[in-house]
Amino acid sequence: MNAATGSLVRSSRVMAVGTVASRGTGFLRVAVIGAAIGARGVGDTYNIANVLPNIVYELLLGGVLSSVVVPLLVQAARGDADGGEAYAQRLLTLVALTLGATSLAAVLAAPLIMGVYGRFDPAQRDLAVTFARFFLPQILFYGVGATMGAILNTRGRFAAPMWAPVTNNVVVIGAALVFFALPGPATNELLTGAQILTLAVGTTAGIVVQTVALMPALRRSGFRWRPRFDFRGAGLQPAGRLAGWVVVYVLVNQAAYLVIVNLATAASRAANRVGGGAAAGYSPYFYAFTLFSLPHAVVAVSVITALLPQMSRHAIDDRLDHLRADLAAGLRLSGVVLVPASLAYLALGPLVGTLVFDHGRIGPADARQIGAVLAAFAVGLVPFSAFQLSLRAFYAQRDTRTPALVNVAVNAVNVGVDLLLYAVLPPEDRVIGLALGYAASYAVGFALTSRVLGRRLPAPAEPQHVLRTYLRLLVAALPATALALAVAATLTSLAGPDAAGTAVALAVALPLGAVAYIAVALRLRVEEVALLAGAARRRLHRPVPR
Repeated sequence: MNAATGSLVRSSRVMAVGTVASRGTGFLRVAVIGAAIGARGVGDTYNIANVLPNIVYELLLGGVLSSVVVPLLVQAARGDADGGEAYAQRLLTLVALTLGATSLAAVLAAPLIMGVYGRFDPAQRDLAVTFARFFLPQILFYGVGATMGAILNTRGRFAAPMWAPVTNNVVVIGAALVFFALPGPATNELLTGAQILTLAVGTTAGIVVQTVALMPALRRSGFRWRPRFDFRGAGLQPAGRLAGWVVVYVLVNQAAYLVIVNLATAASRAANRVGGGAAAGYSPYFYAFTLFSLPHAVVAVSVITALLPQMSRHAIDDRLDHLRADLAAGLRLSGVVLVPASLAYLALGPLVGTLVFDHGRIGPADARQIGAVLAAFAVGLVPFSAFQLSLRAFYAQRDTRTPALVNVAVNAVNVGVDLLLYAVLPPEDRVIGLALGYAASYAVGFALTSRVLGRRLPAPAEPQHVLRTYLRLLVAALPATALALAVAATLTSLAGPDAAGTAVALAVALPLGAVAYIAVALRLRVEEVALLAGAARRRLHRPVPR
């Protein structure tokens, strides 16, 4: 096992544990919210309104913070006499001022913003605007929280940013449980004032609590935020120069997302006109994407977060061989989980959808539809995560231009495939086509980034090593997935296709498949699997402190 992979495992382990907790509770949060509001009607208005703060935040600053800020903070920590303290204080102040003003403007413009994302009937539109006005102040807290997280990461503190979302999820789950206890109409089209207020306040309160939860970790790291307004000559200009191409990247992303949301809402209207069938709008897409992103977040995001500061230091020191080794190690380690997860989602998607969502206002047909969309997304899980990881090799070198240009191609493919499948598929299946378009676009994106990085970071051995690892993982995952599918199908036929029967089937099938996968992977001498298995054994056999 090379040093890059061993170091990466150690750095990302604590983050993976925190991410499992945050995504696990997030998984529960989405299931509870889905049961409360359904997958159509109120569900669409809530989910579209709730994604607006993310969209506005990403348009203004989110992409910059996730791609540019960590390398610049690393550089300031190395080059400034105070270890980058003043630089970080100025940056956090600037983010708070910019996004505070933006949040206020967005709340005032909520009807205009909401009108761009889909067409609703008058009652739905009023509800969506009400939700949006409560949700849009989240923009400020997303930005401040992301900046705090970047400062913590550059100081080697990875746990708090991964655990903080747990607090958000707990608050929102609590709000959903209160929602269930309130009297109100049991339909997918109507809510009382108390129900609206509970969902709206609870959802935004979760983001506020998540941001506040980072403050103790910042203090323990030695950082004290004192607002500083001496921006001129403070070294923030490089952030502005690098941010230009990031803005292009984000604008292209959001233009494509606007097309997706409008196609989803149009598909829902078309399906409603036909009558019957499963939910076909934005909510199935949103719920399925949440499940799809779970393995990426648990593994790839942990790896990415651990790698970016390290890759940035290697880029600053012009040690491209180390940068190349970092990227290869991240791709191989991520694949250990992502390859079997993608096959499991592809084979068992409808069962997973039934298990998680066949509750409350989401019925069996809608839950299975969410699972079918999840299976379509699964085709793109490995290329999506590999693409996101590859981008960090560019960002570590402070190159934001190449990712932006590649992203134009990615989103062109996404929109093109979406429009084609929208035209040929029946209304109830068009949301599945949207997920397939997303998967296809990131396959193209990873191919393009790999080609560019292959020229920029030439290393004949590394790509072959990554490819061999992925082929072995695929060989290990295919029979394991077949076993899990056969067991799940047998048990579902015996226990029933409802959520309870599916829970029994998956509770048996998934562990059996996982054991089979690990056994075959170890037999094939996949070193990353051996390393992770050894780390797990050491942790299990560690003496309990007295």
